[in-house]
Amino acid sequence: MNAPTSAPKSSAAPVLQSGVKDGVVLVELNRPQASNSLSEGMLQALSDTLADIAANKRVRAVVLAANGKSFCAGHDLKEITARRRDLDGGRAYVQDLMDRCSAMMQSIHRMPQPVIAAVGGPASAAGCQLVASCDLAIASKTAKFATPGVHIGLFCSTPMVALSRNVASKHAMEMLLTGDLISAEEACRIGLINRVVPSGSERDEALKMARKLAAKSTAIVKLGKEAFYRQIDMNLPDAYRYASQVMVENMMVRDAKEGISAFVEKRTPTWEDR
Repeated sequence: MNAPTSAPKSSAAPVLQSGVKDGVVLVELNRPQASNSLSEGMLQALSDTLADIAANKRVRAVVLAANGKSFCAGHDLKEITARRRDLDGGRAYVQDLMDRCSAMMQSIHRMPQPVIAAVGGPASAAGCQLVASCDLAIASKTAKFATPGVHIGLFCSTPMVALSRNVASKHAMEMLLTGDLISAEEACRIGLINRVVPSGSERDEALKMARKLAAKSTAIVKLGKEAFYRQIDMNLPDAYRYASQVMVENMMVRDAKEGISAFVEKRTPTWEDR
């Protein structure tokens, strides 16, 4: 893949991808006039962009941000409502949309690079799901989070999957059952995000963290990220058996040998990313 270039900020370019700098790529949601809702075009562009990044060995970390006042308002309900006129009432359309959205969310976990959400405004429904699907998240003090589907007779079942894997059950149920917005501070307290920063600094802080992660061995980060998501739903004995095997394989990796030697010799390691 060639080095990414910025696209013009228009409705024809719902996702912008900046050039790779210091091993970090910035992806921006760019439908500010529609609160960055996940339209069909936005969803497809985001899926394609993430797939391209995953295959780009020059990219060592990713920051996902958004233009405008909102991070992401979830699915585009106007698009969904328009398909109610289909012969099946929109069932096939909604099934395909949910399948494609779920695949995109899961692709973030499968990416070899860590993905950091930089949240500067409200993230609701599938937007909250997107934040929860990222490996890390930094939010401004003005950011808010919600799974508000219950207000309109639509329980946030797919956002529930990512949410319930980030926060404790009772916190997740409270968000899902009330649909209420929670503050960035509360989101941090319950584990939905990593930290809260002053308004307007969330993108810079996320990029700073991304550069820190980009300085690590990509081979080890890839191995560790994959292992984390595989073990998290295993029972305790299976998780330890799996993690022990991963540790053995990790010890045999070239960068592990280099890292241990550098530690013993009190020098900076030289990664070969293998």
